[in-house]
Amino acid sequence: MTVVVGYRAGNVGPSGLHLALCIARTLTTSLTVATIVPKPWLTPPIARFGAEYQHWAEHLAADSAKEAARYVHGLAQGIDVSYLHRSHRSVSGGLLDVIEELDVEMLVLGSLPSAGRGQMVIGSTADWLLHASPVPVAISPPGYRSHAGRLTRLTCAYSATPDSIDVVRRCFEAAEQFGVPARVLTLAVRGKTMYPPEVGIDVENAILEEWASQARDILESLKTEGVVGDDAVLEVSTGHSWKEALDKAGWQDDEILALGTSPRGDIRKVFLGSRSGKIIRDSPVPVLMLPG
Repeated sequence: MTVVVGYRAGNVGPSGLHLALCIARTLTTSLTVATIVPKPWLTPPIARFGAEYQHWAEHLAADSAKEAARYVHGLAQGIDVSYLHRSHRSVSGGLLDVIEELDVEMLVLGSLPSAGRGQMVIGSTADWLLHASPVPVAISPPGYRSHAGRLTRLTCAYSATPDSIDVVRRCFEAAEQFGVPARVLTLAVRGKTMYPPEVGIDVENAILEEWASQARDILESLKTEGVVGDDAVLEVSTGHSWKEALDKAGWQDDEILALGTSPRGDIRKVFLGSRSGKIIRDSPVPVLMLPG
C-alpha cells in the first residue's frame, strides 16, 4: 500500500507534500510522488515538434521530482519515498491511472496557491478527483505544515440527518485505520437569509441555539443507537457563517476533518454538495473526502 500525492513543479506549493508525509507516517506506509505531464493531442505529432515536446515533458518530470525531493528532504525519516511520472491528456485522468496501477491507500492534493484569506481553492483537477476517485482524497489547506509529524485526531462532519449515519461509521473506520481518536462535529450555521429582518438579532440567536440543542440530542442518539461508543466526543459548533462555526470548533495540531456522503447505487465515488464545498473552502485543517 502507498499514499500518492500529485505534484508538479511550479504548479502548487509544498503543503500537499507535507500532508502526504504526515498521512504516510500515520499509516506506516510508503509515499509516491506522482507527476502527470501533458500528453499531446496530435496523433501522430510532427516528428520535430514531437521530439521537442518529449524533451520538455521529461525535463518537467525531472524538475518536479527534484523540487519535491528538496521539500521532502529531512522530513521523511522512516518513510520510503518514490517518484514517478506518467503522460496523460489530463492531470486528473493521469492520477486515476496511477491509482489503478498501484495499490493506493489514499490520494493527497495540495490547495492552489492562489487561495485568499487562508481558504482552500479547489481547481478543476481536484474537483474532478473528488467526484471520481475510488480511494479517499485528502486536501491540504494553503501553507499547511505538520507539527507532530502524524495525524492526531479525525473529526467527522455530521449533518445530523438519518441518511448520514453511514458517514459517521465510515469516519470511525478511517480513524481506526489511522490509529487516532475520533470526534463527531455538527455545524449549526445561520444563513444570511435564514430569518426575515423583522425577527431581530436576539430572536435569531435563540432560534440558532434551539437548533443547536436539537443537534446535540441527535448526536447523543448516536451513542444510544450504538453507532459510536459511549466515550465518543460529540460536539456542535455554531456561527453566523461556515468559517466562524469551523474556527470555533477547537482544532488540535495535525487534526483532519472527514466528510462523506451516502452511497448512490453501486457507484463508490465521492459526491459533493454545496454544503461540502463550503466546508472544504473554509476548513482550517486538512480535509479528507471519503468515497460514498
